[in-house]
Amino acid sequence: MASAALAGVLCASTLTACGSGQGLTITLYVNPQNNLQHVVDSCSAASGGRYRIEYHKLPRSADGQREQLVRRLAAGDTSLDVLGLDVTWVPEFAEAGWAEPWTGAAEAEATRDVLPGPLSTARWNGRLYAATKHTNVQLLWYDDRITTTPPKTFDEMITRAERLKAEGKPSSILFTGAQYEGLVVFYNTLVASLRGHILSDDGRSVVLDDGAVRAMELLKKLTTSGITDASLASQKEDEVRQAFQRGQGAFELNWPYVLASYAKEKPHDVGHLRWARYPEVLPGTPSRVTIGGFNFAVSSYSKHKPEAFEAALCLRNPQNQKYQAIEDGLAPTTRSVYDDNTPLDPAQPRSTIAARFPMKADILAELSDAAVRPLTPAYQSLSTVISKVLSPPSAIDPPATAAELRERLTNALNSKEIIP
Repeated sequence: MASAALAGVLCASTLTACGSGQGLTITLYVNPQNNLQHVVDSCSAASGGRYRIEYHKLPRSADGQREQLVRRLAAGDTSLDVLGLDVTWVPEFAEAGWAEPWTGAAEAEATRDVLPGPLSTARWNGRLYAATKHTNVQLLWYDDRITTTPPKTFDEMITRAERLKAEGKPSSILFTGAQYEGLVVFYNTLVASLRGHILSDDGRSVVLDDGAVRAMELLKKLTTSGITDASLASQKEDEVRQAFQRGQGAFELNWPYVLASYAKEKPHDVGHLRWARYPEVLPGTPSRVTIGGFNFAVSSYSKHKPEAFEAALCLRNPQNQKYQAIEDGLAPTTRSVYDDNTPLDPAQPRSTIAARFPMKADILAELSDAAVRPLTPAYQSLSTVISKVLSPPSAIDPPATAAELRERLTNALNSKEIIP
């Protein structure tokens, strides 16, 4: 944890002007984050007494978070000011009229120096409806005691896994195969890397083109070649991480947080953990990796919109993105933060971006051409359909599965599927 002196530099955005006032309360609703309260307190202090920010923790599960926000906003609840939105929710909240558009100086500040991939998740129909907070992309993880160099392509990874299996060594390719959002993320990355499409660019019709079908073929090949974990169909991010740490796999496709977890739980072995960019699906063409993360929106029902915009900007400004990157391992959306190598706390020389994100070059490379999940207000329903139809992956029959998925996604877009 950084020293208390750090609070002085965790200032509000350039739009903030300190002064006195009525001491409003600005409510923030977002998922639990270990050190966000420190940022909240700093931004409250930076307002000069005009407002204080009250941090309300939503449930840990993404479904629980969305459900609580949707229920309250659908009822016109005016007690919500700043909303923490998963990157897939922005179109839904914008289309429903729950998120206030960002304009003028607030929009300029929210988009300043933001990486293109994360910024695309904050827009809908050409307008900005959120300010990017943190982002995420998956990497390839491997143990240099099992394989000295990372495979460059999926074909190479499969071939190497088969060879390791024949040699009696850890050989599994570990990824999120359970029936949930993680499987959708994995499939979306394969589709985008094959330059395919699930929906049209405007999100209004189902495409599911040749690239989407070829992605099913690869998913089928992966899960029927004897090189995936026996429990693949029940593995989410943390099960994948733990399986790799137990030595049950040769390759892991997962988020950057696995490095900190490995260092904490297996400190004597962390020196053997290596990473690389996501393997290429098309040889010679870098994969387009699905982006994750969170954005801040301002509720259309807020009674204190100017202060809510100001508070949101402070909570995600470069200084605070740096703080949460180092303290919580949340990848920044602002480009300049990656080059800021000054310690967060002078008493802790290793409290730097470089120490926390030694893989930042690969993260930035992937973010330069990241894939976004299908942009549509109906995304939650589409995600449920995709994970259902593709589960278990080993049972995929590409032509038949594609036909079923095309029909069910069309129904979902036309509100004929049950929206959770």
